[in-house]
Amino acid sequence: MGAIALTFDDGPDAHWTPLVLDALAEHRAPATFFVIAPLASAQPGLVARILAEGHRIELHCDEHRRHSTQTAAWGAADTGRALARLRALGIQARLWRTPWGDEAPWTRLLAAARGLQVVGWNASTRDWRGDSASFMFGAIQRKLTDGAIVLAHDGMGPGALRSGCEHTISLVHLITAHASDAGHRLVLLDEHGQAR
Repeated sequence: MGAIALTFDDGPDAHWTPLVLDALAEHRAPATFFVIAPLASAQPGLVARILAEGHRIELHCDEHRRHSTQTAAWGAADTGRALARLRALGIQARLWRTPWGDEAPWTRLLAAARGLQVVGWNASTRDWRGDSASFMFGAIQRKLTDGAIVLAHDGMGPGALRSGCEHTISLVHLITAHASDAGHRLVLLDEHGQAR
């Protein structure tokens, strides 16, 4: 039996995140949410629901910018603001997925200084493009093996070409069914950012 982790970036979104949570609840599937801190601060009730339903909330960013285009001083300030916002919500972030997974020479140094583990993925749904759930599932199916980290989005981040997240919600149902059929467990990321 293997382990697969569902992860979501760019939320929480007042409309789409509750629908993602409904889909996860239907399958009793846990997920890790990498949040944009000001969006989380603006929706404490939704943050509380995510946590109450057994999911994990971790750091994405304060401002959604590519690290490679920013200075180390900007990175320190952005991360400091974001972590403070999350702490105010009772969240002590340990994992960090940078916007677009982009890194600068300072990214991992800053992560180490803040006690954060940088987390990537190995199965990107590319759901921001607006592809159908069946197309996205076909693109990642062979990657849904032990240790897979699936990247999806519960919000409409910068660069999104889609008008909503309905196909992502449908994809949750396809992935959870596949995991069950293949004998894989759906898990939260652990403290090291691994699906175990």
